[in-house]
Amino acid sequence: MSFDEVVRPRQSTRYEGEDTSVTSRQELYGWYSYAIAAEVFAVVAVGAFLPVLLEQLARERGFFFSDRSKSCVDHQSGTGSDGNPMRLQIRANDDQKEQCVVNFLGADVTTASFAMYTVSAAVVVQAVTLVCVSSFADYGPYRKKMLLMFAYTGSIVSALFIFITPSVYYFASILVIIGVTCLGCSFTLLNAFLPLLVSNYLDGEIDDASSDVELEALNPESTTTRRSDPEKLVRDLERSAKLSSTGLGLGYIAAVSAQILSIGILVIFSKTSLAANNPSLPIRVVLLFVGIWWAIFSIPTILYLRPRPGPPLPIQSRNTLGHKQKSTFLFYTKFSLSSFWSTLKRAFRLPQVTIFLIAWFLLSDAIATITGTAVLFARTELHMNTIPIALLSITSIGSGILGAFAWPRISTYFSLRPKTVLLICSLSLEIVPLYGLLAYIPLLHRLHVGGLQQPWEIYPLGAIHGFVMGGIGSYARSVFGSLIPEGREASFFALYAVADKGSSAFGPALVGWIVDREGTIRPAFVFLAVLALMPGPLLWWLDVEKGRDDASRMAGKERKREGGEEEGEEDDD
Repeated sequence: MSFDEVVRPRQSTRYEGEDTSVTSRQELYGWYSYAIAAEVFAVVAVGAFLPVLLEQLARERGFFFSDRSKSCVDHQSGTGSDGNPMRLQIRANDDQKEQCVVNFLGADVTTASFAMYTVSAAVVVQAVTLVCVSSFADYGPYRKKMLLMFAYTGSIVSALFIFITPSVYYFASILVIIGVTCLGCSFTLLNAFLPLLVSNYLDGEIDDASSDVELEALNPESTTTRRSDPEKLVRDLERSAKLSSTGLGLGYIAAVSAQILSIGILVIFSKTSLAANNPSLPIRVVLLFVGIWWAIFSIPTILYLRPRPGPPLPIQSRNTLGHKQKSTFLFYTKFSLSSFWSTLKRAFRLPQVTIFLIAWFLLSDAIATITGTAVLFARTELHMNTIPIALLSITSIGSGILGAFAWPRISTYFSLRPKTVLLICSLSLEIVPLYGLLAYIPLLHRLHVGGLQQPWEIYPLGAIHGFVMGGIGSYARSVFGSLIPEGREASFFALYAVADKGSSAFGPALVGWIVDREGTIRPAFVFLAVLALMPGPLLWWLDVEKGRDDASRMAGKERKREGGEEEGEEDDD
């Protein structure tokens, strides 16, 4: 058997060990549970506290942008030189907001851009990791095993932040890179279960695993029949959006609950001298709590989510088994990279998948950059400390919960297609940077209100952003899931994740560059406004129905071709 033959996943629905049992209620609980577990790290840690922690740790080792001999933090009192914890100085000669600078890897960067560069590095590493490991997820039981491996590695990394102090602030970057990589890879693997759960879903009540056995005994071919039912394809898209929205909504509810508990932790520390002497300690304790949460709520996923194994991994030919360890490593490395390249070529043969991935690349970059920039803007230019930023996160997440459950209802009421909902939400992101640019209007600048000149203004924007993200998070993966050829779920969702996370390396890095040049974040809103507009035309051109038909035809052709190859192999034998 040649290497080119083994890198193509077997598309037959009758390979040994395939699990086509009906999706049970317990299995859905296991799938939802991981969203509850990991969304807390995504929202509370990555979305709120990690940018603040990176900036704060660097600040305690930094100096002012205008006066490099002046430390940003009074290390004797643990406060800024204006007497306030975690606040910046105002320049004596003008009203421009000051920035704090740190020497990192031989270069002077602002503490805000240090956080942005770390995020960019994290998403690059995450994208490379996805390329290397995602191909295995469509084979054997590796999808679930790898999901849990990334989950518990990420939870441990989150807990390890408790040991990071300002003297070793650069280690925080390493932990952020590992944690973000584990989060993104685990969510990619979780998303890969969604098309499988939908395709094996049976209309009606499913109470437990025993129901699956009874139903399959009555009709063992029912799942295969349902998968080829044209009417079911339409219902699957709606069901996928509903399951996706429910999972996202439950994850957001968990994130709000954890964020409230995190604020309680911050309030308790504010009553002690520990926070005054060590401003980063309360945030590190919150990250310890988040890591424990991630680990505990992943347990139902272990217990209830079926592995849903794919075809067996290919084996090496006998003439490569001489140096077993080295040859095995090289074989599977080549296999992984070749499989990803094959998936990429497959995606390019599906025009609608290509359009979606380009649009998702741009949209994800806009989302990540706007979110990260907003948190750092609140931190460095609006002088908001940790608790107000946590409240901002709760505002955004609360609106996200509302959006996750409201958008399906809005879609039904106005008869909107999933693609239309995604397009509306995408264009709505434009509100955030455009509002920030209002501060350049002379009248508003003189009034010192409007255009994010006052801290309270960021909360309504956070609510709008959260509501929009509730729609994007729900509908993006369900729309893409309908474009995937059957049997390619994990590998195609790896492309989805690479487009999602890989794109996020560009926006934050460019914002960091702008901040380093200008000494302030506001000019970056021009870049954000342009970035938020770019996905719109591509989503407008996307034809989901055509894409679904193309994917079905590709899966059918590959099944026939590989079935013919298998017969040929049997004849040769």
